[in-house]
Amino acid sequence: MPTISVDSCTIALFGALGDLALRKLFPALYQLDRAGLLNPETRILALAREGGEAQQHLSSIEQHLCRHVPAGEVDAAVLQRFLARLSYLSMDFLEVDAYETLVDQVGGAQSLIAYFATPASVYGGICANLARVGLAERTRVVLEKPIGHDLESSRAVNDAVAEYFPESRVYRIDHYLGKETVQNLIALRFANSLFETQWNQNFISHVEITVAEKVGIEGRWGYFDQAGQLRDMIQNHLLQLLCLIAMDPPSDLSANSIRDEKVKVLKALAPITAEQLGRQVVRGQYVAGSSDGKAVPGYLEEENSNTQSDTETFVALRADIRNWRWAGVPFYLRTGKRMPQKLSQIVIHFKEPPHYIFAPEQRQLIGNKLIIRLQPDEGIALQVMTKDQGLDKGMHLRSGPLQLNFSDTYRSARIPDAYERLLLEVMRGNQNLFVRKDEIEHAWEWCDQLIAGWKRLGDAPKPYPAGTWGPMGAVALITRDGRSWYGDL
Repeated sequence: MPTISVDSCTIALFGALGDLALRKLFPALYQLDRAGLLNPETRILALAREGGEAQQHLSSIEQHLCRHVPAGEVDAAVLQRFLARLSYLSMDFLEVDAYETLVDQVGGAQSLIAYFATPASVYGGICANLARVGLAERTRVVLEKPIGHDLESSRAVNDAVAEYFPESRVYRIDHYLGKETVQNLIALRFANSLFETQWNQNFISHVEITVAEKVGIEGRWGYFDQAGQLRDMIQNHLLQLLCLIAMDPPSDLSANSIRDEKVKVLKALAPITAEQLGRQVVRGQYVAGSSDGKAVPGYLEEENSNTQSDTETFVALRADIRNWRWAGVPFYLRTGKRMPQKLSQIVIHFKEPPHYIFAPEQRQLIGNKLIIRLQPDEGIALQVMTKDQGLDKGMHLRSGPLQLNFSDTYRSARIPDAYERLLLEVMRGNQNLFVRKDEIEHAWEWCDQLIAGWKRLGDAPKPYPAGTWGPMGAVALITRDGRSWYGDL
């Protein structure tokens, strides 16, 4: 039986018939119900603009639920219980009169969780209407990314929400923070003196963060072409990972203590001027190539594409942190679409021992690496050097992992999806895994200067064939420092 106690609430999903809700949010809530982590009195309101029969929309939600939950995890009794929690309400989110019906649905006692699976442009309007009908005082709001497209627009959205909701009741989602391995970064670093005593410029040579996507645009052209890979991935996911790796120990595990340390990292990021862009940042855009042996179109050949678009689908960059802990330690960030594989990993490269005593031809093998895999298989491996086995091997060295694969090690435990954990933490009122307003602003400020530099220089993205690791410039970016991307084939 679960040891976590969760109070009853009403969960209102704004945008309930959209892709995010159908593919991620409803399956996550079902899994929480299946695990016994939804209070028996908790209800779920599916809110969308679409009219028609409510039952038809509920049947559609059920069909999508069964499609996105693994067949072996669909329990008939749990499914029936979960569906009994659901109600559908058609409403115009910007029309205050529609919220009177929402008030009736919520009732007088329960707290409300309002999840905005909608464009950020309506966040302020929804918040205003919740306040006008008297629901704001007992509501927590969950905001999905992207929150704006630059610092100015981000502030406008956050200020509109802050007019009605204090920071203590605002939960900004970055689903990477809900991943099991990402949370383990804090335990790995601060519960193990083996790592924390060496987690600085004296012992670490450099750090890599790679988030590679195998897919292309997948019908998201309208959104993605306005955003690009820098805004879509680096401003949030990769910078959040960088902060968790680079931050100093928080005073405790409270939300603000952790977020204070992350903000210090973002403030310490060295600016990259327009003059430095050519050496420190590489933009790319995929052209026709192959994936899994099949021909795939280029970005400009995708359905509904703008053939003149200069939006980047790939970014690689070197970031430097100006503080004592990380002085001289480069962080190489890389993310792109139509890569050879789906991969999210962090590689910590430790420095070589100061005195080398083994065969000269094996020196390139020396160097411990901590590999933190976020997907596809969550786990942690420490690459260490040992002597090769055999009477004829002498002191021949071999590199091998001390490995913790979550799915193999915890065979009896299902690894929860990131959204399951995040939704649970919202219900518990725990903000540890959510992003504070000033974090977003400092991340935008750093990314905005890169975008401004590209515009000033007229820097067009470099082409790379689909199914490869990006433009050749991404290789040059790291090799000019005498290094290489870990694991590239």
